[in-house]
Amino acid sequence: MPVPRGVPKNIKTIPPERAPMPHQPPEVRAHNFEEVALGLDLEGALHEAERCLRCKKPRCIPGCPVGIDIPGFIAAIQQKDIKRSYQILKSTNALPAVCGRVCPQESQCEATCVVGAKFKPVAIGRLERFVADCAMGRGWDEFPQADSAVQKKAAIVGSGPAGLACAGELARNGVKVTVFEALHVAGGVLKYGIPEFRLPDVIIDAEIENLKKMGVEIRLDTIIGKLFTIPQLVTEMGYDTAFVGTGAGSPKFAEIPGEAFNGVFSANEFLTRVNLMRGYRQPLYDTPVGMGKRVAVVGAGNTAMDAARVSLRMGAESVTVVYRRTRRESPARIEELEHAIEEGIQFMWLTAPVEILGDASGWVTGMRCQKMELGEPDSSGRRRPVPVEGSEFLIDVDTVIYALGTTANPIIKQTTPGLVVNKWGYIQVEEGTGMTSIPGLFAGGDIVTGAATVILAMGAGKRAAKGILEYMGNNAGRNACATLEPVGSN
Repeated sequence: MPVPRGVPKNIKTIPPERAPMPHQPPEVRAHNFEEVALGLDLEGALHEAERCLRCKKPRCIPGCPVGIDIPGFIAAIQQKDIKRSYQILKSTNALPAVCGRVCPQESQCEATCVVGAKFKPVAIGRLERFVADCAMGRGWDEFPQADSAVQKKAAIVGSGPAGLACAGELARNGVKVTVFEALHVAGGVLKYGIPEFRLPDVIIDAEIENLKKMGVEIRLDTIIGKLFTIPQLVTEMGYDTAFVGTGAGSPKFAEIPGEAFNGVFSANEFLTRVNLMRGYRQPLYDTPVGMGKRVAVVGAGNTAMDAARVSLRMGAESVTVVYRRTRRESPARIEELEHAIEEGIQFMWLTAPVEILGDASGWVTGMRCQKMELGEPDSSGRRRPVPVEGSEFLIDVDTVIYALGTTANPIIKQTTPGLVVNKWGYIQVEEGTGMTSIPGLFAGGDIVTGAATVILAMGAGKRAAKGILEYMGNNAGRNACATLEPVGSN
């Protein structure tokens, strides 16, 4: 087979096949919450690193939202200098162990890898995870201490991926950072939204601990907009600037009859009960999950896959994903979709719910569905699902979990005068800096873009940190958010 045009000729010398990633067998993992993918060993990592061509003009770096020096960290693996590889990763990515597990590399850095023109692309995400896992507990992180006499102070609202990335970048540059988190643990969607078998708590906790060692303070159980507001943060409490990374946590429903029955959940609520409240450790943790034995999950994104696979592990006898388009249009990562199929999750493609049925006691007993067919493309570029007349049918379920995305929580807008949001309630920012309509107030992640990926939120947090540093430098000697006034002031 000839080498495609524009691909280095030395591609002929690399191993054509990827190093295999070991996994728990489907019949075993479907009944436990231990991590599914077990990670590469050194031999596998060296094999995969040899597949990197170390291009002079790498296409993979522009494909990474946080701009990791991908050829650089892989070259260090080739040289068996794993510590150096980790330091290269950490210089641009605050959470490499997280990103190596949950980022959609197949549609980002790996999608632009030139090796993919002839073979499967280099498994960049697996190598990132390998290096980050090797670093765990070895003391390889560096924690620069800022000069407290000249330190600026920044408040970060939300400890999800955007907030943590912003906090890490600011702390690295000498800013005194305080992160305010509404929940009782830090991590945001990383903690409450992603199951243990995909992203273990110990990984998140270790990454957060590293941020604390950099001087980042994290205050839990603190709802900004309720206990105090952003205007109060930057006036009464003395912060020079603030970043809003609260995510988009208000769930969407289909607005069909029967959604008020017991047994209807949003995926956010369900996953929070299981993940964050340790519902999966019953009876040790007496968390009311409320799930029945016959579960339908509506939607086919990553959150839908998580909800379906968690339901199976929580003891559901049958789990069915209902999606109004085909498998080809599913927004879930290919790996997560394949894992769900391997574990026995059933799929009803080209199917939409039209009514949820219940009994006299108020509990779900079934769901009425309708077959769909694909018509012309809609605004998303995907073909619009169109109902097939006379195709309604019933499925026997006692639990319905909606995974149709999320919307913006309005609390920040309601308590921050002058903050401009769009018609969906998401905060409007300058694209390059992340600055909002209020000078010195920044935002990023899902509260700006709507529900997206972990790595895109982290990229937004990094860009905002850069914008914050530039703004602080240009406004030395005065409060960056001096235009803000507390709510209710005259």
